[in-house]
Amino acid sequence: MKDILVAIDFSKGSLHALDYAIEFANHVKSNVIMVWVDSHINHDFTFSSEGNEFRDEANKNLDEIMKANKGRLKHGKLTFKLRKGKVYQEIATQARLTDASLIIAGTHGVTGYEEFWIGSNAYRIVSYAPCPVITVRHDFEIKPAGITSIILPVDSTLDTRQKVPITVQIAKAFGADVHLLTLYTTTIKVMQRKVDNSARQVQKFLEEAGVNYSTESMMADNITNAAIEYAGRVDADLIAIMTEQETTASNILLGPFAQQMVNYSPVPVLSIQPKEIIAISTR
Repeated sequence: MKDILVAIDFSKGSLHALDYAIEFANHVKSNVIMVWVDSHINHDFTFSSEGNEFRDEANKNLDEIMKANKGRLKHGKLTFKLRKGKVYQEIATQARLTDASLIIAGTHGVTGYEEFWIGSNAYRIVSYAPCPVITVRHDFEIKPAGITSIILPVDSTLDTRQKVPITVQIAKAFGADVHLLTLYTTTIKVMQRKVDNSARQVQKFLEEAGVNYSTESMMADNITNAAIEYAGRVDADLIAIMTEQETTASNILLGPFAQQMVNYSPVPVLSIQPKEIIAISTR
């Protein structure tokens, strides 16, 4: 991977995302670019700033963070960029300008009305990003060993296999095991065979790449809940999903699959848009 962008607003969640990004970058030998956006919206800042000194204060804070953390980055450089506008749009623009391989953003999870705040920032970054995004909860414990276990859900959609190449890339960089989770959302045999066919192709890809993997299959009324519950059982460190994935009746009531995962998963979520796969494979 080339560059990893981290969305920074000086909240504890974003600084935790920076910690996660640095550990991640040390395994994939990447640079880390912190991106702060002047959106004129007050957040829970670790550092305070006022009036016309707002941008200067942000620049100073970012410089301090960079100096304090640059020694932790073993194979790349830690830098920062300041932008002005809507957070999700400016993060996406910076990712395009630097041809970033990955964006990492912090979330606070969902408790009551917080879901609406999550939907306005973390998930919008996922939706607008030109590259894959990892969202990480502020309370997720970063393990010394890094990522050791990855959930790879497979369903009946055409693009379900597109997340496999980058998942393999991450698994090999960390020496992680992949848990191939085959999800059936219907009892219709022809649809189940379609899922099975996709799972077999993924297994072949994993074998050829030399990645250790296990397989599990299950019926799932709600694939978000199924993936999260399974991640808890195998102590997973990452769940890889497509941003446009299978929709069931229960999912429609709660919102898109990817948005549910970003909002509710206690485990970091790697979100990939279907159109991104060509760019990923050529970097």
